[in-house]
Amino acid sequence: MICFPNAKINLGLRILRKRPDGYHELETIMVPVGFNDVLEAVVSAENSFQASGTGLEGPVAHNLVVKAWELLGGETHLPPLRVHLHKNIPVQAGLGGGSSDASFALKLFNGFASPECTRSSLLEMAARIGSDCPFFIDNRPAMVRGRGDLLEEVDPGLKGYYAGIVVPDVSVSTVEAYRHVVPSASGIPLDEAVRKPVEEWKEHIFNGFEPYFFKKHPGLKRLKTSLYDKGAVFALMSGSGSAFYGIFKEKPGLSKHFGDLITWEGPLPH
Repeated sequence: MICFPNAKINLGLRILRKRPDGYHELETIMVPVGFNDVLEAVVSAENSFQASGTGLEGPVAHNLVVKAWELLGGETHLPPLRVHLHKNIPVQAGLGGGSSDASFALKLFNGFASPECTRSSLLEMAARIGSDCPFFIDNRPAMVRGRGDLLEEVDPGLKGYYAGIVVPDVSVSTVEAYRHVVPSASGIPLDEAVRKPVEEWKEHIFNGFEPYFFKKHPGLKRLKTSLYDKGAVFALMSGSGSAFYGIFKEKPGLSKHFGDLITWEGPLPH
């Protein structure tokens, strides 16, 4: 069996406060986009689980896909599988590629399980792997709160719009991002802001990680500005970075503008 774990973008990211458990209280809207990895699993002739990888990340010996196998195998019976992951989604880009790989792996491996685990069990296992992972179980636009584990389906009103993603040659550590972020509950809630016209989002929707990384890497701010120069009606850093996306009224053709940088563009879900 084969599946195509996809990336996500964040329509805003508010880091509201530090929680007693050490995590941060978040508010964001996650939207799946068609920027995909490729994950394949077949029953192995060997009596063991085998994993391999190609693409941007290479071998998956320590990948979250392996963690998904271990968790699911602890809940149900799985036959020995041979798994291959081809990485297209860059790591440490704020696009959720690793989390998506893990959640899609849970769903893919569950097709081999006896008995199959329920959706609620998959969600619980996904949350144990990582904060972004539960989103990719249902893989629909969602308002995400808590530490990333509280999801509510939402319609961000993006029918007919395109997303264009640019991944700069800058690696951003999630640990570093959270170490330097300044929590703030100021501004209007995202579920209210997203109901405004898309053209007004830049006045109300922000990413709390941008100020620190704009100061550390001034080129990131120029990248965001360049997306507006190319016609974006809204642009923002995704997650904890370093990828930026723009929302466009038509397909933007970004690859010809950003040289050797990784780009992706396609229609947004509706």
